[in-house]
Amino acid sequence: MSCPEPICAAQLPIAPSALGYVRLAVATPCLALADVGRNQSVIAELMRQAVQRGAELLLLPELCLTGYSCGDLFFQQALLDRAEQALLALARLTAELPLALVVGVPLRQHGRLFNCAAFVSGGRVRGLVPKTYLPNTQEFYEQRWFSRASAATEPLLQLADQVVPFGTDLLFQHQRLPACCVAIEICEDGWVASPLSGPQALAGATLLCNPSASPEVLGKADYRRQLVQSQSARCLAVYAYASAGPGESSTDLVFSGHSLVAENGHLLAESERFSFASQLFCVDVDVELLQQERQRNNSFAAGATAASWRLISFDVASPPQSALLRVLPAEPFVPAHAAERQSRCAEIFALQSTALMRRLRHLGSRQVVIGLSGGLDSTLALLVTLQAFDRLGLPRSGIVGLTMPGFGTSSRTRTNAWRLMDLLGVTAREISIDAAVRQHFADIGHDEALQDITYENAQARERTQILMDVANQVSGIVIGTGDLSELALGWCTYNADHMSMYAVNCGVPKTLVRYLVAWCAEQLFSGEARTVLQDICATPVSPELLPPAADGSIRQKTEDQVGPYVLHDFFLFYLLRYQFAPRKIYALACGAFAGRYDQDEILHWLRVFYRRFFSQQFKRSCLPDGPKIGTVALSPRGDWRMPSDAAVALWLEDLERFDG
Repeated sequence: MSCPEPICAAQLPIAPSALGYVRLAVATPCLALADVGRNQSVIAELMRQAVQRGAELLLLPELCLTGYSCGDLFFQQALLDRAEQALLALARLTAELPLALVVGVPLRQHGRLFNCAAFVSGGRVRGLVPKTYLPNTQEFYEQRWFSRASAATEPLLQLADQVVPFGTDLLFQHQRLPACCVAIEICEDGWVASPLSGPQALAGATLLCNPSASPEVLGKADYRRQLVQSQSARCLAVYAYASAGPGESSTDLVFSGHSLVAENGHLLAESERFSFASQLFCVDVDVELLQQERQRNNSFAAGATAASWRLISFDVASPPQSALLRVLPAEPFVPAHAAERQSRCAEIFALQSTALMRRLRHLGSRQVVIGLSGGLDSTLALLVTLQAFDRLGLPRSGIVGLTMPGFGTSSRTRTNAWRLMDLLGVTAREISIDAAVRQHFADIGHDEALQDITYENAQARERTQILMDVANQVSGIVIGTGDLSELALGWCTYNADHMSMYAVNCGVPKTLVRYLVAWCAEQLFSGEARTVLQDICATPVSPELLPPAADGSIRQKTEDQVGPYVLHDFFLFYLLRYQFAPRKIYALACGAFAGRYDQDEILHWLRVFYRRFFSQQFKRSCLPDGPKIGTVALSPRGDWRMPSDAAVALWLEDLERFDG
């Protein structure tokens, strides 16, 4: 199997089924064309493999009991009789195996033949969905054998002693996990202008299954992949596509067995093409996530139709497992692949610089002021400003870079700030804050030996005062340097680095800032400028408000105080992007960071995150303007509206169960 990322099982402290995950298996059997008995045996073996791997639902291709390419053999009653018998035999097998099954089969009703998908579980055929759109152009001629769904004479179909619901209005809902609601459309049904999966999703289906027999031609695999991903995104659903393999007839066509699973626009898993062996892959899909996405998407709710649906209940015992079979990136804001990461960095840099250009054009300003510490955030702000000035055709001398050394400034950061300003051709100034802060301490009666929050914040506020006043001097604006992660944690001094006239970094999380500066170093600069930027990337994150160590190195490291940013960005992503509960965020973090942070560390820093996130909302309620970059943002005018006095108790209570 080839996947967007290698899928490996992450061990969680909570069973994935308790967190809203369903394990889905998708398989392409090694087909023997028209040999129903052999195909039945192969499918039965795939069912056993799926159960062994903990799957609750197995999706198989279109007409896989007979083969899609049987041609006029579909007129043979012997083939059709044997297919019905095989379907009933597989249904009986589900009485022994804890598995639901979607399998393709040709079935008759009152003199008409239908291309059907059967939903099977608990020893019975629960429902039969006939194909609606029968392609009859180019290589396809399904209307020669099959009738479309609208030709059905009644909403039931007799199978031996079973009377089975029959039609395109069927939805199958998991008894113990109602968020798992399965709908079926067959091959061409998903390729038309108005796929059936749209109304199915609006009716509540979260898991859309497409048993297919899609032949391969040049370029079709990419198109198929885009189709599956885009339909899963439009429907806010899982879209699972199981395609017939090369065991189908090659008289005129080649079938590749290209099967895929996408969730809300993201490709989760994909099969290897052109394999003659039976293939089966499993992936855990998050139906709880989909329900939450739908709840906060008003456009989705507005699309509801008045169509009536038959809801059929099924039950499958969730396997007792703790492994999550799903890609679980430790840095969800940062693409794993280098090419995608570079593309993302270029897009972010363009968003930031364009936003600043728009503000400068509006103000008619040719001057800006930036406080440069020699750290990551201020460096990124400078590079964004540089790009904006270059694109506007403004002289770089209009960028006033201010380095303001204080009690905690290290020689490393001070030197890097000066070298960078000199190399980039901006106007460089240095104003020491030592004397001004000491005078302020004297004015308010603060002992300089007491290195407390007053000691630190007085320095931050003095720097902001200087920046604002110099901006007035040059008729410019102050460019903010704080990032998204600092805003989430409130790791900024109120009315100091918390404030600016335009905040270019406010939509960029800390884990991505470093990559952006590194990307700039590699793509936009060379020589000494690149070297300086690379050293800035290697510098520990610090506000430098406490004196350096005896050897001159940075003593105050932010992550020692508030925790690792890689953890906080993980928490932030799942809190805001998907609105996950604390227990789910904790469980996923334990899986993503296994071997890197132990569960007690993760629990400790998650509590710190929630306390800070709630207590520091007042700082986010009065943020300066700045551009939204990704799907997670904290602007009080846009994505995040939260009362500043909300209590955190409920969220902390959810984590109490994990105390050792």
